[in-house]
Amino acid sequence: MTEFVPLAQQVHRTLSGQGATLAVAESLTGGLLAARLVDVPGASATFRGSVTAYATELKARLLGVDEGLLAVHGPVHPVVARQMAEGVRRLLGADYGLATTGVAGPEPQDGQPVGTVHLGFAGPGGTLVRSPRLSGDRATIRRKAVDGALELFLAHAGPRRGATGATGVN
Repeated sequence: MTEFVPLAQQVHRTLSGQGATLAVAESLTGGLLAARLVDVPGASATFRGSVTAYATELKARLLGVDEGLLAVHGPVHPVVARQMAEGVRRLLGADYGLATTGVAGPEPQDGQPVGTVHLGFAGPGGTLVRSPRLSGDRATIRRKAVDGALELFLAHAGPRRGATGATGVN
């Protein structure tokens, strides 16, 4: 029988095995990603902290997201997610950064439909973005985005994996 290990616990095991740390920047998830990570006993060994930049101007001021990008495309854009991940990694001195931005609803935002989500990853080997289209109510979309961010980390920083050369926005 295979043991079920929650995603956040897998993330911490991966980080611990690498002697690495993680920081997160959240908009869409409003702190849920950080909460999931700190629910794991011993999280302080690998989790540096988080920035919940819900307001658009905070993405630029705190995380270094390009103001021109925000002015043209708004906060729900794949490059914004990438820059958020890079910014929180730099700001909090972590080996890896994860970021979430998107529209949980119930109404569209800045022309983006509900369920539009961008998840950013930044690590020693590069950056990338995953942009799933999620469905469900507001709580479900936010929960799925947290799971997606943790899965993104594990796919690109987990055992025998890496973001080496990864700079794409997909």
